[in-house]
Amino acid sequence: MNHGQPRVSIVMPAFNASQYIGATIDSVLRQTAPDWELIVVDDCSTDDTREKIHAIAEADSRIRLIALEKNFGGPAGPRNVGVKEARSDLVAFLDSDDIWHPEKLKIQLSAVEDTSSAFVCSGMVDFADDRALRFEPIEKVGSEKISYWQQSVRAQIPTSSVLVSKALLLKTPFWEDPAYKAVEDYHCWLRILQLVGHCVKLKAPLLFYRKSEGQISGSKLMMMKKVLMVHREFPGRSLITAYVYTLTHVLGGFYFRFLKKGM
Repeated sequence: MNHGQPRVSIVMPAFNASQYIGATIDSVLRQTAPDWELIVVDDCSTDDTREKIHAIAEADSRIRLIALEKNFGGPAGPRNVGVKEARSDLVAFLDSDDIWHPEKLKIQLSAVEDTSSAFVCSGMVDFADDRALRFEPIEKVGSEKISYWQQSVRAQIPTSSVLVSKALLLKTPFWEDPAYKAVEDYHCWLRILQLVGHCVKLKAPLLFYRKSEGQISGSKLMMMKKVLMVHREFPGRSLITAYVYTLTHVLGGFYFRFLKKGM
């Protein structure tokens, strides 16, 4: 194992994440590609999140905790802090309640080498109960290219599946404006796509996305308003285009979340 610069820096924002963060970090520890560092950025949790991270980090030097002194009120600030602290040229993101497939990093690192892409993501599967998780072996992995236009009309880049160049993130950091909370990642990926043209999306469920009550992205009406805000404020975008993209975003999400699942 490389004890110098890790192959991947994993950035995990956390706030009152005690209930699930242990299982999430376990999914990192189970990675078949072991050359990583995990940077957990705690946003002034009031539960025992920090204590749990300390206990885990004591057993594995690849894990470190950054305990913030002020609360950002959302994941954008903690993610930016983690990116600046990253020692690798590649950064992966993992929210504190999601789960990775054990081969997630191995498969994505191979994709980076094969495609020379600086921006990679994967498919995901929703789950609500850890007991229902099944990690099937993944042999052949297809891919597709997600363009700026495709991401504009429907969000197709799950944040906890992203592996991206640190240099790109430093050029296009997450916006920390509270108004962008819940869409700061969508906005960031659009800006990166403007620079690189496309994201390579692997057609494999390497991310297990936890569905739970009280999620930031849970309110459909709130999310629609925030997506519209992103498109209205995006440079060079007309009001009509902003409304069209928001409508396709909502309809596309409805189709893939409900109708296609039933087919």
